[in-house]
Amino acid sequence: MQIIRAERAGDEAAIAALLYQAFHNHPHHAPGSEPVEDGIVAALREQSALTLSLVAELDGELVGHLAVSPVTVAGQVCNWFGLGPVATGPAWQNQGIGSALMRRSIELMTEQGAAGLVVLGEPAFYQRFGFRARPGLSYPGVQAEYFMALALNGAPLPQGEVGYHPAFGG
Repeated sequence: MQIIRAERAGDEAAIAALLYQAFHNHPHHAPGSEPVEDGIVAALREQSALTLSLVAELDGELVGHLAVSPVTVAGQVCNWFGLGPVATGPAWQNQGIGSALMRRSIELMTEQGAAGLVVLGEPAFYQRFGFRARPGLSYPGVQAEYFMALALNGAPLPQGEVGYHPAFGG
């Protein structure tokens, strides 16, 4: 049985291992480089910058993870959040786990009153949840179609360059 729940104490090592496995040899990493996503989530956690940290559990085993953290737009805090990293363990990919994590995170962030979410990733996946590239909202150094936003709670779309938490290294 699949369960989507909030991260709890004791999940840290399993989340780190899952993120490492999910992003090891991932096409968006340079060949031979090590994944950094496990370190990003650990740093966000250590700096109390994880707004939301969800795990997917299947028969008691952690098989997916999704993180949400605050972002700035045009240098201002504006109740927008960055979604990611999002990961499903290699053995469980293409089984709806990532989609379940996405739906639950959007639901929870809407309930929390967030103005919106941004994500950097594969358009074919994220567009299924309403994310779109938005003129006037950008992230430096990436092609526009890979940086997408989803307004929540009827909020207007902000304009400007998005900044992630320093844990992302950018």
